[in-house]
Amino acid sequence: MNTLWIIGDSTVEDNKPPFRGWGWALRELVRPDVTVRNHALSGRSSRSFWNEGLFVPIEKEISEGDALLIQFGHNDEKDNDGYTDPQSTYPAWLGVYCDLALAHRAQPVLLTPVARRFFLDDGSLLYTHGEYPGAVRQLAAARGIPLCDLNRDSRALYQRLGPEKAAELFVRLAPGEHPDFPDGHDDKTHFNAHGAQVIAGLVAEELRAVPALAGWLRD
Repeated sequence: MNTLWIIGDSTVEDNKPPFRGWGWALRELVRPDVTVRNHALSGRSSRSFWNEGLFVPIEKEISEGDALLIQFGHNDEKDNDGYTDPQSTYPAWLGVYCDLALAHRAQPVLLTPVARRFFLDDGSLLYTHGEYPGAVRQLAAARGIPLCDLNRDSRALYQRLGPEKAAELFVRLAPGEHPDFPDGHDDKTHFNAHGAQVIAGLVAEELRAVPALAGWLRD
């Protein structure tokens, strides 16, 4: 039985409706003999995930033949205790997770942070992650770690769909529709169940290109 471990933030975590992360939806895209253990948690950066001890249970159980998907960046950008610098501490923390996976003979996979939905008036999509996606790409290339370029893939998807269709992937609530959002909500970062499934499909297609994991996906 292979185990696919996932670490990341709110765009990845299982969460509760109406919010869903792509890690929640990935379970439906792997074969029955693959167990998905999604440890992603809202608000965490590559630094705070470690400092809060959230990787400890994974390190205790991850084993040879497993895989570890790593997607951080949304909260690494924030000016708080989770902040990391894209040129130094961010790739350093990502490297810690890769090293520990490799030490247990598991396969690490780095993912660039999934894009946010911020369209400009001319229909183009705003870049909101600065240097962080590039830092992941550079680390993957330097270390020979498989890369899932989810930032590139999700941006391309949103632009192909256009502003209105892309919005259908995200949590949008009318006033009075949900007790937590009495005035309504138009989220540009977090997915609904449908959006999580679509983004998980992008991840699955990238994983098919990883030799160690290609056989883990459903046909």
